[in-house]
Amino acid sequence: MLSYKNIINKILSENISISLAESCTGGKLSKLFTDVPGISKIFEMGLVTYSNKSKVKILKIPKNIINKYGAVSEEVAALMVKNLFKISKSKICISITGIAGPSGGSKIKPVGLVFIGFTINKRTLVFKKNFKGNRKQIQKKTIDFCLKKIKELI
Repeated sequence: MLSYKNIINKILSENISISLAESCTGGKLSKLFTDVPGISKIFEMGLVTYSNKSKVKILKIPKNIINKYGAVSEEVAALMVKNLFKISKSKICISITGIAGPSGGSKIKPVGLVFIGFTINKRTLVFKKNFKGNRKQIQKKTIDFCLKKIKELI
């Protein structure tokens, strides 16, 4: 079983700053971080940019990019995390955009499709995942993926 606290405590002990921009996880990853005592030392911000409007207004995602690719896309996840980095200057930035369901999916973009962006050491990576399960399971799998990836990347 993945130990969230061990991973979070590791970045805390190494004084690695982190910021998050979440959509389909609705702040659940931020909550895991803020549940850890002393996290204010490294946790810069946790934004829940759920609507397209908030992605445009807060994260400065151009409307034409959302219109062209959709909010759930590699392009939007990449811009979310790059712009989060510009705002926060955190060593680790993570963006999450996806379709947790139970509705909202299509043949091209099914329920469970999630794009997760990471900026670490000014390098940006975006991962496309197709998680199976219900809404809570998809959110949990997304969070698990993020924490495992943090562990790998630091």
